[in-house]
Amino acid sequence: MSNRFSSGKHSIAICDRCGFQYKLKELKKLVIKTKQVNILVCPECWEPDQPQLQLGMYPIDDPQAVRNPRTDTSYVVSGNNQLGSRDIQWGWNPVGMGYDDGLTPNNLKATGSIGTVTISIS
Repeated sequence: MSNRFSSGKHSIAICDRCGFQYKLKELKKLVIKTKQVNILVCPECWEPDQPQLQLGMYPIDDPQAVRNPRTDTSYVVSGNNQLGSRDIQWGWNPVGMGYDDGLTPNNLKATGSIGTVTISIS
């Protein structure tokens, strides 16, 4: 039984993207969204399938809730001194001065110093 097509060993074809002439054997099939489309492109125009176009094709389970959550027992409030895992320090307005009327503990203290520069001329 004979093949219905010629071998195409010396066939010339046009790139569907840039329009330049190449050997038919050099052209590659283009794949878009995991499907081969009827577009033949040259090696310079060929690009692999873009993974971002496959969003939504595969189910992704990304749960946000926690099963059987527990409260944070390390959080201790004694007067205006709050300690524990939710201890927050704000570092602006300037350092050491709070703007929330004492709702957030602020133990930051600003320190600084100025030095001297000596120049020796020889």
